[in-house]
Amino acid sequence: MLIKDIAICIRAIDYSETSQIVTFFTRANGKIRAIAKGSKRAKSAFDGAIEIFSYGKIVFADSKKEKLATLTEFEQQTAFRPVGDSLFALNCCQFATELLSDLTNDYDPHPELFDSFLQFLKDTNEGQETKDEGRKTRALLILFQLALLKEAGFQPILNYCVNCKTQYAKRDTRYEVYFSSSANGLICKDCEAGFPDRIRLTKDAGNCLTNLKMIAESKEKTLNELERILVHHFTDILYRPPKMAKYILKT
Repeated sequence: MLIKDIAICIRAIDYSETSQIVTFFTRANGKIRAIAKGSKRAKSAFDGAIEIFSYGKIVFADSKKEKLATLTEFEQQTAFRPVGDSLFALNCCQFATELLSDLTNDYDPHPELFDSFLQFLKDTNEGQETKDEGRKTRALLILFQLALLKEAGFQPILNYCVNCKTQYAKRDTRYEVYFSSSANGLICKDCEAGFPDRIRLTKDAGNCLTNLKMIAESKEKTLNELERILVHHFTDILYRPPKMAKYILKT
């Protein structure tokens, strides 16, 4: 049975001199792993080797008896490239791809997450490589990670204390707030002692987590703090640090 879908390539490895094993994140069928026979030939149904971050229409044959599907067609529409070939932007895209692969299951569709990931790649590919563009890329990455957590069933509680339900008072400069991975959300100062893994947030970071619209315009220092919290949280979820994390964290 042939299945048609739209997809983004999130991994491509050589299988032989002429073929590849590719992983696509599709809109209607979720993550699929397939063999693309002859894809590296100059004249093939795929117009050459399939590259990571390429987007387009695919046709594949699924087999319940085999682990890999068979890719029969890939009509590439776009091959995304990070802004100005920026190494940092590239690392952010690879980090997002790693998390997407690790937190989704084969043939488990998440159309809204697909749309979020596609938009993330589009936004990361726009503009010119500048110092501010790096800040914008990090902000885009943080927003995508929060969307991924929501779709994967790990959405953290960010508008009140998970333990006592106290609302986060963003205008009270005396208010202290913490993030706990074990609690999957914010913890207030009265409850923080019960959560050894807590991380104290600055007021700016706390405000961003309770009002995500603030992230896009936040300072780089605040974004770095948010990214460290998210990496810590993903490490707790995956039981290991994401491989690409060390390339997107700034010391």
